[in-house]
Amino acid sequence: MKNAILDITDRIRERSAATRGAYLAQVRRLAGRQRGSDRLGCANVAHAFAALPSSDKFKIVAERAPNLGVVTAYNDMLSAHHPYESYPPLLRDEARRNGATLQVAGGVPAMCDGVTQGTPGMELSLFSRDTIAMGTAIALSHDVFDAALLLGICDKIVPGLLIGALHFGHLPCVFVPGGPMSSGLSNTEKSHVREEYAQGKVGRDALLQAESAAYHGPGTCTFYGTANSNQMLMEAMGLHVPGAAFIQPSDPLREDLTREAVRTALSLVQRKQCIGEQVDERVIVNALVALLATGGSTNHLIHWVAVARSAGILINWSDFADLSAVVPLLARVYPNGSADVNEFQRAGGPGFVLRELLEGGCLHPDVATVSPGGIGAYTQVPVRDDGRLSWRALPPSPIDPAIVRTHGAPFSATGGLKLLTGNLGRSVIKVSAVPADRHVVEAPARVFDSQEALMAAFKAGELDRDVVTVVRFQGPRANGMPELHKLTPPLAVLQGKGYMVALVTDGRMSGASGKVPAAIHVTPEALDGGPLARVRDGDLIRLDAVAGTLQVLIDDAEWAARPVETLSPEQAADNAHGLGRELFGGMRRNVNSAEEGACTWL
Repeated sequence: MKNAILDITDRIRERSAATRGAYLAQVRRLAGRQRGSDRLGCANVAHAFAALPSSDKFKIVAERAPNLGVVTAYNDMLSAHHPYESYPPLLRDEARRNGATLQVAGGVPAMCDGVTQGTPGMELSLFSRDTIAMGTAIALSHDVFDAALLLGICDKIVPGLLIGALHFGHLPCVFVPGGPMSSGLSNTEKSHVREEYAQGKVGRDALLQAESAAYHGPGTCTFYGTANSNQMLMEAMGLHVPGAAFIQPSDPLREDLTREAVRTALSLVQRKQCIGEQVDERVIVNALVALLATGGSTNHLIHWVAVARSAGILINWSDFADLSAVVPLLARVYPNGSADVNEFQRAGGPGFVLRELLEGGCLHPDVATVSPGGIGAYTQVPVRDDGRLSWRALPPSPIDPAIVRTHGAPFSATGGLKLLTGNLGRSVIKVSAVPADRHVVEAPARVFDSQEALMAAFKAGELDRDVVTVVRFQGPRANGMPELHKLTPPLAVLQGKGYMVALVTDGRMSGASGKVPAAIHVTPEALDGGPLARVRDGDLIRLDAVAGTLQVLIDDAEWAARPVETLSPEQAADNAHGLGRELFGGMRRNVNSAEEGACTWL
């Protein structure tokens, strides 16, 4: 392995020694108890299994057969989760075929960020992650399960399920994906129509037609945003059946992999391998490496900090940055390229990337996975051979070098994310999708306290110049840290006109955002008196993704003396009321910073 990655792993281990030790002590204490049906009172047991057929009750109580719990994020609002409607009978059937039982322990909420982008609903999005984690805990609190299957794919849902599962770290756990939708209108053409609409060149009818051609059926959206980055990280952490991430819902192989998830969970029960022991600092580092090597979603600089903390492991953005400096970029998938995830899968997908990372000394090879074959099993791809599930090795050379590369000939010697520091705080930028001539932007600031204000200024022609747009009061405490993906088309239009343009914000950008340089997650956030609250229109700001700096170019004494602006009472009230936002007031008050994972439960 690369020495730098070993050193980063060692420092994470040392930093986390106390918290990881306490976590593992709790996991081992709970793992040593009797099975639920033997341990609980008779009334508890009767309630737990009242609705089961007599044969299943007999298996659990008399035969002590494994009982699997399912936590599902099914709803048919999310195209990605629509296929889960048919999973419980399938999973139950496979469990019975293998002498076990299975119950749906509970469901968790799962909102579609694509529906809520640019609306007040997006202000609940980040907090939905911790709500999902709590829902997972409630489902598993019945405490009668020998292992868990977790059904989820999209943005906050997989991190939420994983956080919840790690708080039941004594259980064996397998994550069960559903696969991407078939390719529709290309992501590049979809973005082009969005930019034309932003300029008034096409109307709403043309835009809706394009969007509907892109998002057109069951399955995950096909760009490499947060949802599909989740799936890549689940492969790298060994929490999927190997190669399960990007098999489409309609492919017969999908059912084979879903049934294999049941068999895998049962094998984990026999092996006594629980998720809390499995997800150690090496597995977390492997996840971060896979994210960086594929130019994945910036949202995971928040989510995986929270995931790691759930296992007693402490990571920060400096760890991401130091890994990015030594991890090569091996994949180009939209918005980091033109290919969608179906093309990525055909080019070798996660299996190809993980193999190259292993051979290049970028992954810890000696980690536990849900597959008994270890991380090496994830370098192969699943196939149907005479109607049966099997795996095959990938060719040594890239099937399509425009999409994936070997570790010896990467797209870039460094990963896709960069840490920015300076007098405006700490922030991150996704550099892999930004043109090289836009990695440094120096221009006067235009300050906004909402994305709607920026959109209005764009429509009025006030931004037709070199400009660094500052959108503040968008952090976790201010309004739940919504994604600001609606800003991508207008800013891309300005960049397309030849202006030097950048975004600086304490909010988030969608995992699908890319070509406009954006310093995001600025910490401390403006509502906490962070530096963005001191910026004024006309201040010269320099975003330098090469040097890794974000600076307002003002005399130090003047900057220190400048007063901090606050959110207007009207805007604060709007952030707190309507469409259910009142219910999340406690989360806004208690949430920690983006770099600490924006956790509401610490």
